[in-house]
Amino acid sequence: MKLTTELHILNPATEEVIATVPAATAADVDTAVTRAAHARRAWAAAAPADRARLLRRFAAAVDDHLEELALLEVREAGHTVGNARWEAGNVRDLLDYAAGGVERLTGRQIPVPGGIDLTILEPLGVIGVIAPWNFPMPIAAWGTAPALAAGNAVILKPAETTPLTALRLAELALEAGLPEYLFQVLPGEGPVAGSALVEHPGVAKIVFTGSTRVGKGIMAACADRVKRVTLELGGKNPNIVFADADIEAAALAAPMSFLDNSGQDCCARTRILVQRTAYDRFMELLAPAVEKVVVGDPADERTQMGPLISRAQLDRVRSYVPDDADAVRGTAPEGPGFWYPPTLLTGLAPDAPAATDEVFGPVAAVLPFDDEADAVRLANATDYGLSGSIWTRDVGRALRVSQAVQAGNLSVNSHSSVRYWTPFGGYKQSGVGRELGPDALTAFTETKNVFISTSSTEG
Repeated sequence: MKLTTELHILNPATEEVIATVPAATAADVDTAVTRAAHARRAWAAAAPADRARLLRRFAAAVDDHLEELALLEVREAGHTVGNARWEAGNVRDLLDYAAGGVERLTGRQIPVPGGIDLTILEPLGVIGVIAPWNFPMPIAAWGTAPALAAGNAVILKPAETTPLTALRLAELALEAGLPEYLFQVLPGEGPVAGSALVEHPGVAKIVFTGSTRVGKGIMAACADRVKRVTLELGGKNPNIVFADADIEAAALAAPMSFLDNSGQDCCARTRILVQRTAYDRFMELLAPAVEKVVVGDPADERTQMGPLISRAQLDRVRSYVPDDADAVRGTAPEGPGFWYPPTLLTGLAPDAPAATDEVFGPVAAVLPFDDEADAVRLANATDYGLSGSIWTRDVGRALRVSQAVQAGNLSVNSHSSVRYWTPFGGYKQSGVGRELGPDALTAFTETKNVFISTSSTEG
């Protein structure tokens, strides 16, 4: 394999090269791990209040540069400017939330005979975070913020196509006063820099978000070294609409549940399951709503959906939709850029590739179901189990179906999946472990048990 020395970063809306950055080698990773191991010793030994204070300064620095980070995300990832502002704000909020957990990262005192038993939570060491291109800023922060808060050092490898916001965040961390080399960003290719990070004996844990295929390879490599992993992988998420739901609300909410970020979202509701008795009415409302979605320049405040990330991703999405498919299509710009229109596929068999595979684009399959049992069967008929929605006015049904659907994150009468206050992760081949929420910091610690005998030694 030819070694890439530079990464050329394209604007996916124009296909223009907007930056060139050096590509990290295995030797660069080795140097970074050595530096991180040194930096994290003093960081782990620092008073919790001091760690929390510096993380809050980092959050404040992100807040001061919110618009700069957002516009950088628009250029390198093609995200709409509204989404990009939310993403930069989410990094700030995650850092604040993690800082609040530093002084509450406590062990336990466990009643035992003959003494006192204590548990102590100690940082793991050097954490490798491998972030994806679909949400470069927030997902990088999902691993980085709690890992730093728990007393670890972090080496972040951003995706090859979207390293610019990560590099800027590393600069802001230094400006905020975080120790040098505590948080390092190494842009590079997955098979080179990513593999070196996964295989390095000095890296205690890998946090990876990306495809199930790559995640399996990382898990296998980490298993050989008994290295901890958190994996957030693919999803083929159901949007289950029962006939007793508010059909108008469900239909009008459905488009952006699979078109947000151009469908490049592991939580996208790309399997729309509609009870047969409500199917026609639902489609009467959904089809025009999809056709009206504004696709265009992501820097325009009016735009609702931007381009796909790359030519390769555009080709992948196209491969799932034959020209003669029974479909409802919106519009998209022509000319330069990786554009694909919003697309609803109807008349598919439940086991058709577009209905079971993670397309990772603005394409959803609409499938009818007969009753509650049929809905659950269809919802679970994939290898994934990340997210999903249930639309019904029946609270009992909402609870029954939530318990029956095999997914880690479900919403009732909503499409919300990710909140930094609550745990996030998948069932089945959608991943291993949980991120975010009140337990996020403990995922980056080792539990040490200490027993202190209180038995008298006097004669």
